[in-house]
Amino acid sequence: MQSLVLLACLCGCALSSGVPVCQRCVCVSVWPLQMQCYHCEDSTLDTDCSSPKFIANCTANIQNACQREVIYGRDGVITYRKQCATYSTCLIAEAGYQSFCNPGHRGSICISCCQTPLCNGPRPPSTNSSPRHAPLSHTPLVLLAVATGTLPPLLL
Repeated sequence: MQSLVLLACLCGCALSSGVPVCQRCVCVSVWPLQMQCYHCEDSTLDTDCSSPKFIANCTANIQNACQREVIYGRDGVITYRKQCATYSTCLIAEAGYQSFCNPGHRGSICISCCQTPLCNGPRPPSTNSSPRHAPLSHTPLVLLAVATGTLPPLLL
């Protein structure tokens, strides 16, 4: 969800021959668009640097995305880098490292981009606790329909 922006619009009106004539309106942002992201360099913390002390205010109206880099070191150490970014620059970096991203494997580097506040933090735990079932197979039903002659003509 993007930050809300409050606009104050001011219209200058003048009297011309006793009739008010309004000039063009000028709108000024009262609050700039400002993203917040987690920011850390080469952190190896178990919490992957996603605590409140790592929250950074990004450059207003310029840095509109958060970037997350996860480096799976050859020594088995996982390092995190998080920062504010421009979305287009982040997407270029993400695409450039796509061939090096193999999560959980040593020597892998994964970069991801997102555009909601603090989205480069930890992934929320899954809330879906319902059991997973195998997909329903329609093969027995089709065979039964063919055997009984009740298969619609469209499927024959």
